[in-house]
Amino acid sequence: MSVIPNSTVDSARPYVVGLSRIAIGLLFSCHGAATLFDVLGGAKGGTPAAFAWPGWYAAVIQLVGGVLVLLGLGTRIAALICSGSMAYAYFSVHQEHALWPIQNGGDAAALFCWAFLLIAATGPGAFALDALLARRPAAVTTASATA
Repeated sequence: MSVIPNSTVDSARPYVVGLSRIAIGLLFSCHGAATLFDVLGGAKGGTPAAFAWPGWYAAVIQLVGGVLVLLGLGTRIAALICSGSMAYAYFSVHQEHALWPIQNGGDAAALFCWAFLLIAATGPGAFALDALLARRPAAVTTASATA
């Protein structure tokens, strides 16, 4: 049985984190779109009225936060807000029904909460717009200095 060298695993880490961030952001934004616009299978319990607490705000956080995380734009703060919204959802909606997520229907909220917290702590990984935008001003500055 061969073991993958640590250097190989370490070099793949940003790509695995980036791909995971993209998948998590996409799935989360789909929840928001379904709730706000009654698409992708529709909203469970109907679409909330604009500015109705907490359903409409949660759906906006899901859609906007999910897209930001998906793109890797303002990733850490967006992921932290998404994580907090899912912690709030779990404890204010699901926890009162039963102790364990499998019993109270809060598995998705708990998983999204921890996944977004991990993204907020580790950063966006590869394929993030933040990294692309951070490099661009330096390239523009260098080009104008040499001209």
